[in-house]
Amino acid sequence: MLPTVLDAAVVLLAFFIYKAIQRSRALLPPGPRPFLGFLALPSGTDKEWHTYGKWAEQWGDLTSVTVFGQPVVVINSIEVASEMLDKKSSIYSDRPVFQMCGELVGWKWGTAFLSYAAPQFKRARKYFHQLFGTHTTLSQFYPVTVDEYRKFLRCLLDSPERFLSHIHHTTSAVVLRITYGYTVQPENDPIVAMVTSVMDEFSVSSAPGAFMVDLLPILKYVPAWVPGAGFQRKAKTWANHLIEMIERPFKLVVDELAQGTAEDSFVSVLLRADLPAEEIIDAKWAAGTIYGGGAHTTASAISIFFLAMTRYPDVQAKAQAEIAAVLGSRRLPTFADRVNLPYVDALCKEVLRYHPVSPMGVPHRLMEDDTHDGFFIPKGSIVLANIWSMTHNPEVYANPMVFDPSRFIASNHSTAEPDPGDFVFGFGRRVCPGKLLGDASLFMACAMVLATFTISKTIEEGVPVEPVEDYQPGIISQPAAFKCTIKPRAEAVALISEEFAASS
Repeated sequence: MLPTVLDAAVVLLAFFIYKAIQRSRALLPPGPRPFLGFLALPSGTDKEWHTYGKWAEQWGDLTSVTVFGQPVVVINSIEVASEMLDKKSSIYSDRPVFQMCGELVGWKWGTAFLSYAAPQFKRARKYFHQLFGTHTTLSQFYPVTVDEYRKFLRCLLDSPERFLSHIHHTTSAVVLRITYGYTVQPENDPIVAMVTSVMDEFSVSSAPGAFMVDLLPILKYVPAWVPGAGFQRKAKTWANHLIEMIERPFKLVVDELAQGTAEDSFVSVLLRADLPAEEIIDAKWAAGTIYGGGAHTTASAISIFFLAMTRYPDVQAKAQAEIAAVLGSRRLPTFADRVNLPYVDALCKEVLRYHPVSPMGVPHRLMEDDTHDGFFIPKGSIVLANIWSMTHNPEVYANPMVFDPSRFIASNHSTAEPDPGDFVFGFGRRVCPGKLLGDASLFMACAMVLATFTISKTIEEGVPVEPVEDYQPGIISQPAAFKCTIKPRAEAVALISEEFAASS
């Protein structure tokens, strides 16, 4: 018996030595190699997509850095992302541990941050697919979307200078009704205010390099009273806010179901199915993820649309001419009109390309050792997809810094450029489950605004003011505040008033 055990031990030891030698000979993708790896990473205020894009210019489409022994791999091209994250999604679909926003604040229970192997993740994806995973199932929510964007037009008519606030209010209203059957108040809605605050806190807590605990996880055990541990106090406060956001609207649905007054929504449909207790918790976090992420990302995209229309009046005029030719001035656009509005459809694609609302996506984590193009990528590597670089690659998109919807319309002289909707929502098995809802909301916002308003540069002392074009870092990238002038088009006032009355 003893020789057999010794033989097995020798074989096992030889195997581990072989694997160690194999790893030592294998090469990680190229990239910066400072003594302290974290010095190469973008700081919390840097636009990380630019930093990683410069890496690509120097070292190629697949780059890496090692931070305290943790390999971080960055993909900068659509082709490489497809080969790794799509075709090998079975091993690239896990999530890393996010110390600040995940472990300390609590977002680790959100669907976007769950481990791929977690049963909660699979259940949440099932819920999403059943309710709005296809155009057919999503269409049940079209009336809600149309209704809320009619109200949006009225808000723009009454106080156009508050357009950014109206955008956030409306995207929240759409997602709240779909998720919880909750109709927001016209002004100062407490739940909208709560979620806006929580998502602002999320943006700060998830910004790469913003908190040292993300680089040195052991810091999460430092007591809050220790000098320099202010991040612990912030995390505790933000965690309380997050729990309130998850619990409060969910309880509204529970109470309405008990009273028999609940409208059909994501949550009410699930609760009527008599879910087991553990699945009710899953549904609660899935709902919070839809609302928290969906409202914020769509608001960012619509804000970028307003910015682009301010800077590119010729594009706006062309889109308005197409709408006028198809609809005249008789009515507002509907989802059924999209097929007859190819330029407006292309404009929505260009909004997604011009500045992706999640420029770096949500990081992936490799579940097994892998090799790609001769490079070794060890299990546990954090893998980032630089979506911004992909949408601004001049070999894929001509004049990528220019907002030009015609790039997506084939002609006798050119083929259509790749649809960014195929990858800006993520890759593989971690594609955003609300991508169809986000795309539908963006189209409705763009088409309705183009049909009724003209957006232009603000004139101050007789001089046009060039709008600020800047974007915040983080998983969800919001454009910085900018100025523009929004005026109703001919006959728009009467049309908006009629449509608003019909929705009231």
